[in-house]
Amino acid sequence: MKKLLIANRGEIAVRIIRTAREMGIATVAVVSEGDRGSNAERLADESVVIGPAPAGLSYLNHEAILAAAAQTGADAIHPGYGFLSENAVFARRVRDAGITWVGPTPEAIELMGDKSRARQAAIEAGVPVLSGTDGALDTDGDIEAIADEIGYPLVVKASAGGGGRGIRRIASREEVRSTVEVAQAEALAAFNSREVYFERFVTAARHVEVQIFGDGETWVHLGDRDCSMQRRQQKVIEEAPAPGLPDELRQRMRDTSVELARQSAYVGAGTIEFLYDPQRQEVAFIEMNTRLQVEHPISEAITGIDLVREQLRIASGEKLGYTQDDISFEGHAFEFRINAEDPENNFMPSPGRIEQLDLSGGPGVRADFGFSAGQTVVPFYDSLLGKLIVWAPDREQALARAARALDEVEISGIKSTVPLMRRLVALEDFAAAQHHTTYIESVSGLLEGSAS
Repeated sequence: MKKLLIANRGEIAVRIIRTAREMGIATVAVVSEGDRGSNAERLADESVVIGPAPAGLSYLNHEAILAAAAQTGADAIHPGYGFLSENAVFARRVRDAGITWVGPTPEAIELMGDKSRARQAAIEAGVPVLSGTDGALDTDGDIEAIADEIGYPLVVKASAGGGGRGIRRIASREEVRSTVEVAQAEALAAFNSREVYFERFVTAARHVEVQIFGDGETWVHLGDRDCSMQRRQQKVIEEAPAPGLPDELRQRMRDTSVELARQSAYVGAGTIEFLYDPQRQEVAFIEMNTRLQVEHPISEAITGIDLVREQLRIASGEKLGYTQDDISFEGHAFEFRINAEDPENNFMPSPGRIEQLDLSGGPGVRADFGFSAGQTVVPFYDSLLGKLIVWAPDREQALARAARALDEVEISGIKSTVPLMRRLVALEDFAAAQHHTTYIESVSGLLEGSAS
């Protein structure tokens, strides 16, 4: 691998460029007209403007990205997360063009991208799953009877969904038919597929996941993470390892995740996502993400393994060179997603010029940001500015370090979620790991006075 094109933007593009440069690999940033002057463009060895600001005309434009690779002589493409990272058609086109795709095979992306097929693969690998339909729901059949058997509440999910989208809750038999129809319409609009399936709903669930890695011959896990602090199914704070899991359950989750990767002949980085039911002390498979996760830095923090470096090595044809016994886990880490949003105004995006952006530092603190002071946040993309990651020898010390680090962050000119993060990290429920995936919505007054 001589020259790597990063088919993404923002903090993840910067993060990939940094590791590639350390490895002696030249980098190409592709930027839309709205991202001219970005940190990614500044740090890369070369840059190519691939189209207007709207993502459909730039970061999702297959032809423009492949043309940029040809123009610059890039021999590899890293998709980051989001955009084209789980697009099997694009991955196949990259491969067919003789360019190295830094990610799993298109076949693995297709398998795990179909959530009902992925669920069946998980069952075959011994991964625990929630009660639900095996495969896509036959909506011409007696779907009310199927829902009755699973029990209420339950959720209907888009088979081609992901990222918390394409999910609808059903509270009673009377809601089944109409909710399924709405979910099918949403699935068709978002994912170009009407297929949906049923799954038992877990009240006050926690969201936990396992980071896996494979080279086609050897598979390992890099521990687990908890991503339960969410707002409307979008992750806000993540931590590793997941606190409060029974040891036997944690080990089963890790072992079966590796087995799913093995049975899928998986290559590269992937994440197996689970719901954890604290009342029943059960975990159940949600989906597999066939890409690098936003929260990968906390797995790096507790293992000392650079996941992007591993992705680039494996994509270049190298082997892992280590086994599970060689991986050790040290300390505790948190990641805080800092968005350009106004928590006091229903989390409305807050585009505009960043007047001030002072980030924290000190022992165990890492800031992965795609922006600098003086740059403009445009309204065309996800509102993520960057991520603050903290590590300490144990969870209690990590929480204290997180509170200190968040207090040091100053952002002005736009609204941000930093003040909300400060409030969340100070909560007794968070310190006791009593939060869950709907916690933010359930706590009255939590958002009052949180924005700045």
